[in-house]
Amino acid sequence: MGKFFDRIQPQHREFIEKQKMYFVASAPLSAEGHVNVSPKGLDSFRVLNETQAAYLDITGSGNETSAHILENGRITLMFCSFEGPPLILRLYGKGRAVLPSHAEWEELAALFDNLPLSTRQIIVIDVHKVQTSCGFSVPFFEYTGERDLSYRWAEKKGEEGLTEYRQEKNRVSLDGLPTALF
Repeated sequence: MGKFFDRIQPQHREFIEKQKMYFVASAPLSAEGHVNVSPKGLDSFRVLNETQAAYLDITGSGNETSAHILENGRITLMFCSFEGPPLILRLYGKGRAVLPSHAEWEELAALFDNLPLSTRQIIVIDVHKVQTSCGFSVPFFEYTGERDLSYRWAEKKGEEGLTEYRQEKNRVSLDGLPTALF
């Protein structure tokens, strides 16, 4: 049976900080819209305090989360234990995109040791509920390292190429909703 908390507890933060991968889920309000679930890695997540977290959002082929949180704010993050004791931890909250042009960008960007060129925005989550559950059926996986493809891809494109790519691929969601980027 899952347990619920109204804030991130110290043991939750400790668990989150050990995870090499997490998942982000969001959805539009429309019943016909597509639910989006994205895997994340690259040491891109930070717990800011008991009720707030943030992650680096790396340029990709879509920008669903940005569109969904711009429309309705809803976002869920899930962390799974792939080694050690089983545990699943979910953060439920309201998200918002912070862009390089926003006043709080510098403060948030400084929290990440390596800000990749491919970072298009930082997603900040105001957490209103934390859930833990057993994770008994989550398999064991061995972490062997990070992929560097997004770094190399972004370096090859350069800043101008990334801007063009984002204009072409990241302006609207799969369902035609605008994103925070443009």
